[in-house]
Amino acid sequence: MIYTTSLQDITEHMLEGFFNDWENAPTPATHLHLLERSYKVVVAIDEEKNEVVGFITAISDGLLSASISFLEVLPQYRGQGIGKDLLKEMLEELDHLYMIDVVGDETVKQFCEELGFQPSIGMVKRNLAFQSGKED
Repeated sequence: MIYTTSLQDITEHMLEGFFNDWENAPTPATHLHLLERSYKVVVAIDEEKNEVVGFITAISDGLLSASISFLEVLPQYRGQGIGKDLLKEMLEELDHLYMIDVVGDETVKQFCEELGFQPSIGMVKRNLAFQSGKED
């Protein structure tokens, strides 16, 4: 497994299988745009299959704060520490910032706490009509 911040050789076909539990999932093309437009990105690549098996993205003002917006690992690769490794890599990318926020489900809570995150109260609003992504 390799972890990289470069999207240079990442193609749409390498992004199949993500968002599989979403009702109205983004296409691989939209997924690639999402990665390209993020402030920071780290992808996990299975070198043998030349396939992206996990990714994490952050949006930021580049000065004080960042929010980790996506962290996903393909179902068949879960439970191998890839998500935690992606988060560690992203924290290194963002270590110059004052605050880093993560909103996620229970599956990420433990390893977030292990990496120094503290529980917080948060709110989210979702517009499901645009769940697949709205291209410019």
